[in-house]
Amino acid sequence: MPSFDVISKIDLAELDNAVNQTRKELSTRYDFQGVKAEIDIAPDHSSLTLKTNSEEKLQAAKEVLLGKLAKRGISLRVLEFGDIEKTGLSNVKQPIKLQQGIPVEKSKELIKVLKESKIKVQGSIQADQLRVTGKNRDDLQEAMALFRKEQDRLSLDMQFTNFRD
Repeated sequence: MPSFDVISKIDLAELDNAVNQTRKELSTRYDFQGVKAEIDIAPDHSSLTLKTNSEEKLQAAKEVLLGKLAKRGISLRVLEFGDIEKTGLSNVKQPIKLQQGIPVEKSKELIKVLKESKIKVQGSIQADQLRVTGKNRDDLQEAMALFRKEQDRLSLDMQFTNFRD
């Protein structure tokens, strides 16, 4: 039976490259001279942390980071920004959570969208991905188009892999 998998993964090498490019640009920018701006990646690549000495510099650093991520082909939908926290000595930091895999509640929403569309396919949740099966290839391609259309509403970055005929 034809099927495909819906996944949400970040290319970790590209993430590292974007963070390193951001660090390099912040160290050379005129408006960041004398400002301690840090971007840290969690060891498990589940989050980033931006640290600067003011909220204005934090926003500027975040814009540089977003630009570098977009240029490296990483979807900005995978970022979940936390609240800006004051740390001490007038420093601020902001955690940024990275979404790896499709959460169960988002998978349930995708299955609900499939059922409402009346396309003759079935979805099944398998850990952090969703498998969609159907009787013919055209229905599967129609389901992919539907998912691409719903991507912004669900704020979910999706890739389609393992297409079997």
